[in-house]
Amino acid sequence: MDDARASGQDIRPLKLVILNLMPIKITTETDLIRLLSNSPLQIEVDFLKLNSHTPKNTPVEHMIAFYKDFESIRKQNYDGMIVTGAPVEQLDFEQVNYWEELKQIFAWSREHVTSTLYICWAAQAGLYFHYQIPKYPLEKKLSGVYKHRVSDASCPIFRGFDDEFFVPHSRYTTLRREDILANPELTLLSESDQAGVYMVMARNGREFFISGHSEYAPDTLHNEYVRDINKGLEIDPPCNYYPNDDVSQKPIVKWRAHANLLFNNWLNYYVYQETPYDISQIK
Repeated sequence: MDDARASGQDIRPLKLVILNLMPIKITTETDLIRLLSNSPLQIEVDFLKLNSHTPKNTPVEHMIAFYKDFESIRKQNYDGMIVTGAPVEQLDFEQVNYWEELKQIFAWSREHVTSTLYICWAAQAGLYFHYQIPKYPLEKKLSGVYKHRVSDASCPIFRGFDDEFFVPHSRYTTLRREDILANPELTLLSESDQAGVYMVMARNGREFFISGHSEYAPDTLHNEYVRDINKGLEIDPPCNYYPNDDVSQKPIVKWRAHANLLFNNWLNYYVYQETPYDISQIK
């Protein structure tokens, strides 16, 4: 931060809103809050729910106590927004039963949020809605912890990153780098030889689209694998996750440091340093 900005800066809590589309909402809340709270910045978080979809795996009492609907926040501004993934990626976007409501929220964020972080399916949905970038089906589920590389080390989102870092992925669809590179409004920041496009930036950091799950807890991929096996699905164990690929062994965490850096850098450089002190001035 330069002297002029630092000398004139007032401090207030950052207001964040999390649109949680994951089925087991309490787990996702915990994963995200764990990372967001590992920062010296003071934050206040609202959780947002959809009126057009009723979650089946979270108690109604929890939703009533901790979640707001879109109409109640429509006139508010937020310094940052996070939109999570959702288990609907094998459907066309227009087939998702809450797609119309989601489009309203995506459009609203452009004028009411300083920076928005889209994760996994939400990254695909956001790129499709804002930039007409399609998603493509994979031959089989991509599940595991994959090595990634930094395309532009000077970008503040990568401050403190190693040249190579690991990220968990869990999805059936993907983005293609040629689609990203063909759009001058998008910047491809990071990718993986195995997992493909990882991070895309737009509007000078007001939007980030991340295809992986840096927020995952150590056992999340394991729990998903067990769930899929119990459903009778033919699925490979998560790649590069268990010692010697032995599913009876405790997974090795390779992404924790990167996850903390990612969320801290986003909060610092793209939310805290960019958002106006008068939150009503966000536009």
